[in-house]
Amino acid sequence: MALDRIAPDAPLAPQVRVLTTVRTGGVSTNGYASLNLALHVGDAPDAVARNRRRLRQALALPGEPLWMRQVHGTRAIRAEGAQVVDEDVPVADAAVTRTPGQVLAVLTADCLPVVLAARDGHAVGVAHAGWRGLAAGVLEAAVSALEAPAADLAAWIGPGISAACYEVDDVVRTAFADTPGMEQAFMPARDAEHWYCDLAALAEARLRTLGVGAVEQSGLCTGSSPDRFYSYRRDGETGRMATLAWIVP
Repeated sequence: MALDRIAPDAPLAPQVRVLTTVRTGGVSTNGYASLNLALHVGDAPDAVARNRRRLRQALALPGEPLWMRQVHGTRAIRAEGAQVVDEDVPVADAAVTRTPGQVLAVLTADCLPVVLAARDGHAVGVAHAGWRGLAAGVLEAAVSALEAPAADLAAWIGPGISAACYEVDDVVRTAFADTPGMEQAFMPARDAEHWYCDLAALAEARLRTLGVGAVEQSGLCTGSSPDRFYSYRRDGETGRMATLAWIVP
């Protein structure tokens, strides 16, 4: 059984695997069709469980991903010791590991999934970067938790909503007032108080300010590809893709 997926153009490190799922290949129906991997969005729990089993089997994952309850915050956790049972998942928006075979996961449907890896492959991290978490410092928290020089890290910004599909108000623009290059990331929209926001550009600017040595964007927009991606802004009730990262055992 094969599942379509998206990956960086080049590996972040030889021992690190990174991918983002698309919405096809699962068993969920209606607005969740078909490979919804989130339990919190209203989909049937049995369908989500079957989708997660299908994901693990199709990709031959070395273990069950560390799922998190994401709250648009900045908490970054170490995966070691954080794996829990049943539905009592840790509350966090970033996770890091140095343990080969520990699969990290973030769920998105417009927000940015960001993967960070030490280029020697000894550590990897993931972050969920919507505008609130991004502005508050979730990427900074993830980089800090990796405990590696930023210059030795490589980052991949996965599929998220593009500026053409993402209109925001002055509250969002003001939140990034201190981000280098923010003027280029906000383009005028329908009136003086609304803007088209390039979230991926803001994420890259934050990473480069931290000194991250290499940053790649997927360039893929969730909002404009309904056959391939879930999009909360476009559809409201919808599923979530997963971005996974792990060190090969």
